[in-house]
Amino acid sequence: MAGNAEKDPISGQYTTGHEWDGIKELNTPLPKWWVWVFYATIVWAVGYWVLYPSWPTLTGYWPGTLGWHSRSQVVTDIEQANAGKAVYMSKIQQSSLEDIVKDKDLLNFALAGGRSLFNENCAACHGAGGVGGYGFPNLADDQWLWGGTLDDIKTTITYGARNTNPNSHQSDMPQWGGGDPLSDADLNNLAEYVLSLSKSSTDQAAAQKGLPIYAERCTPCHGEAGEGNQAVGAPALAAGIWLYKGKNQKAEIISQVRKPKGGVMPSWSDRGLDEATIKILTVYVHSLGGGK
Repeated sequence: MAGNAEKDPISGQYTTGHEWDGIKELNTPLPKWWVWVFYATIVWAVGYWVLYPSWPTLTGYWPGTLGWHSRSQVVTDIEQANAGKAVYMSKIQQSSLEDIVKDKDLLNFALAGGRSLFNENCAACHGAGGVGGYGFPNLADDQWLWGGTLDDIKTTITYGARNTNPNSHQSDMPQWGGGDPLSDADLNNLAEYVLSLSKSSTDQAAAQKGLPIYAERCTPCHGEAGEGNQAVGAPALAAGIWLYKGKNQKAEIISQVRKPKGGVMPSWSDRGLDEATIKILTVYVHSLGGGK
């Protein structure tokens, strides 16, 4: 309820005249410093509204008397960043791959930019960090179908594999289950021998029977010891790293012998990546752990 204002005997402050359940409200004024700060914020706000973009109008918004807005600042920041980037891109364009990895600043720039470029262009197939997947090579190990040196990687990125670019890597595995067929028993024995090259065969007798088949049909590309041949993109079977890996690896090998699968990699030079960008990607891929 409201009553007459009176002086509180304890605090010495006058009450507002309001009372609830016997509790009287003191009429305590705000501190003067707080009041002046409050007034100052009002003045500041009015000044801000006048100087900077603020309230909407019927046809747009008040642009402010200074003509400044955050978008122009962002544009300026981007222009400055691009100018700094252009300096490094020019240096990378003019430098060899070997010189780039020897220069600390260029290397750090290439690794940072390469990670972004890889995630944008390559990770969809090769996975984050280049871990690969079924039918897509793992770029973080030390096994390379077409070579793992800086120059090899750059060539592969530039031209790709099994595409329409005349400079792309080209190779086809014969279909041994087709025109020159192997029997089911021969395929089983050959698969066991291929597994034995990486010490993963479970049937040594069958593996021994598969040896002459392998020597006749597979050695020219994969090598006598399954060491592979990067010149033709033939994987190293002795490494035990399978491009087409499944729960039943023996069945996967038989399937590949019967009807070979071969992935297609695009030519990134044909997709608009310039020389400097390809160099940056090359350095990044080489750094993933398996570069020669």
